[in-house]
Amino acid sequence: MSNNDKQLTPQQKTYQKLEQTLETKRPVWKNCIIAFLVGGLFCIVGQAIQLMYIYFFNFTEVTAGNPTVATMIFISMLLTGFGVYDRIAQFAGAGSAVPVTGFGNAVISACIEHKTEGYVLGVGSNMFKLAGSVILFGVFSAFVVALVKTIVVSIGGF
Repeated sequence: MSNNDKQLTPQQKTYQKLEQTLETKRPVWKNCIIAFLVGGLFCIVGQAIQLMYIYFFNFTEVTAGNPTVATMIFISMLLTGFGVYDRIAQFAGAGSAVPVTGFGNAVISACIEHKTEGYVLGVGSNMFKLAGSVILFGVFSAFVVALVKTIVVSIGGF
């Protein structure tokens, strides 16, 4: 018994037992497997897009990364606009939120939600409300890594 259980009244203990019996059990393992499979499917689609850029547009493996990411974000934004991505997210959970497509979904969802307020005050000011922190920390961490690399290379390291 924990200290919290000792301080509970009999009515509170009865309520906790009732709550435990009525609580909906979440299928954690099933949700993890679905998220893994859908996230993997997104990766397969991304790999196919990257290969398309390599074989049809003469990109290299290094240079095909940026247009691939942009295409994946565009596709997720398009699917969000048509209401399809929300259904995928309901089914997949973190499998659709963690990849870069989740970033596109976050940006366009804020735009859609605030479009009635106008393009400047609605869409423009709310576009990066959720994704702004991702951009900020991404740029800052890239700066720190580049700074460390520059210092290491300049003192004769790697």
